[in-house]
Amino acid sequence: MLYLVLSIICSVSVGIIFKTIRNHDTCITQIVLFNYVFAIILCYLFFSPDINVVTSTAPWGIYIPLMLLLPTIFLFLASSVRHVGIVRTDAAQRLSLFIPILAAWFIFKEQFNTLKLAGLAVGFPALMLILSKKKDKAGNNWLYPAIVLVGFGVIDVLFKQIALYKALPYTTSLFLVFCGALAVMVVFVLYEVIFLRIKLNIINLAFGALVGIFNFGNILFYMKAHKAFADNPSTVFAAMNMGVIVLGSIAGILIFKEKVSKINYLGLILALGAIVLIALSQLYK
Repeated sequence: MLYLVLSIICSVSVGIIFKTIRNHDTCITQIVLFNYVFAIILCYLFFSPDINVVTSTAPWGIYIPLMLLLPTIFLFLASSVRHVGIVRTDAAQRLSLFIPILAAWFIFKEQFNTLKLAGLAVGFPALMLILSKKKDKAGNNWLYPAIVLVGFGVIDVLFKQIALYKALPYTTSLFLVFCGALAVMVVFVLYEVIFLRIKLNIINLAFGALVGIFNFGNILFYMKAHKAFADNPSTVFAAMNMGVIVLGSIAGILIFKEKVSKINYLGLILALGAIVLIALSQLYK
C-alpha cells in the first residue's frame, strides 16, 4: 500500500509544481526538457536498460508517436494546471482512461460487461460537470483539460501496445521513449533560444529536476504497486485514479484556493463512481 500512496503523491506533486511555477520567472519548455534529463538518468539507474538489444524490428511505429506525444501533452498539462487548476486537470487526466476503454471496444472489438458500460455511462456526464465553469475572459480554457484527457488516453493506448511487445523489456522501451521525448524538447528549446532569444535559466533546471524526480517516482512506485498487488491489479487501478482525483482536489482547493462549484463537486463524485464501476468490471469479467 505504501508504494501506491507514494505513486499518488508523486503524481499530484507534478501538478502542484506546475501550479507553483507561475509565481516565478520560468520557461515551461525548459522545465519539461530538464524533466526528461532527470527522468532518463533515474530510469537508467533504477532499470538498467540494455540498449544493445534494440533492433530495427522494435516497434518504432509506436515509439515515435509516443516520443512526439509525451512532451507535447506534458506542455498542455502544465498549461491546463495554470489555466483551469489542479482539480480539473487531475480529473481530466485520470478520466483519460475512457480513451483506451473505447479503443478496446471499437478498435480491438473487446466484449464489455454491464459494469464497464455503466462506468462509461457515468463517466461522460462526470467529465462534463467537472469541466463546467462560469464563462470568463478566457472562455475556451476547457480546451486545455480536454486535450490533456485525449492526449493521455492515446498515450495509454500506445503504452499498452508496447507492453504486448515481449521481445524487449518494458523498461527498455520506456527509456527509449524518454530519450526521444528529450530530443523533441531539445528542438523546442533551441528554437526558443535561437529565434525567440529566450535565455536558459538555472531556475528552470531546478523545477525541471523536481518534475523529473516526481514524474519518474510516479512510474516507479506505480510499477512496484502492481507487483505488490499482482493478484488484484484492479485495486491498484482504482486506488491510483481515485487517489489522484481526491488528493489533487484537496491540494487545489486548500492550498491554491481554486474555486469549485457544486456542479464540479458532483462531477468529481460521479468520476469516482465511474472508476469504481470500471475497477469492478475487471474483477467480474
